[in-house]
Amino acid sequence: MPIDFISEHLNGLKLLKPRLFGDERGFFLESYRESDFSNFGINEKFVQDNHSSSNKKVLRGLHFQWDKPMGKLIRVTSGSAMVCEVDIRKNSPTYKQYYMTEISKKNGLMLWVPFGFANGFLTLEDNTEMQYKCTAEWNPNAESGIKWDDKALNIKWDIEQPILSEKDLNAQLLSEWENKKESDLFIY
Repeated sequence: MPIDFISEHLNGLKLLKPRLFGDERGFFLESYRESDFSNFGINEKFVQDNHSSSNKKVLRGLHFQWDKPMGKLIRVTSGSAMVCEVDIRKNSPTYKQYYMTEISKKNGLMLWVPFGFANGFLTLEDNTEMQYKCTAEWNPNAESGIKWDDKALNIKWDIEQPILSEKDLNAQLLSEWENKKESDLFIY
């Protein structure tokens, strides 16, 4: 298999690593092969690819989409980022818990994030490029976010003043999301 399974976290997150084949010319890797992912229990159909570039200290998230719920296969192709996933699936045994890991071009890791997680990342270097395959198309009318510094989550971002978008500055608390009818779509 050209992709290795590394570990599983929070009842669904899967850390993976493609095998890199390199020589003096450069490298080659397979970032996705349907049969390998199926062997890891990931049987999703990917319908959209996204690519972002951010400078150092940019924090994006914690984002999610409820209609249609979106799973993501995340990798960093330039620079590095601290990726954070918060389980917002009601009744999940890991509800309100988070998992953080560094993903970088250097370590070559990828993270599978099923729907029901709020996704965020903090860039650790300038020109950090993140690419992710999505299981649903973006729906601007059914997306939201959780405040990056929600005290109820107590996420250890290790930064005092990240660079945030206006949308992320004004994101809701997890307790506010819990009280919305759309949050019932994330029942585990």
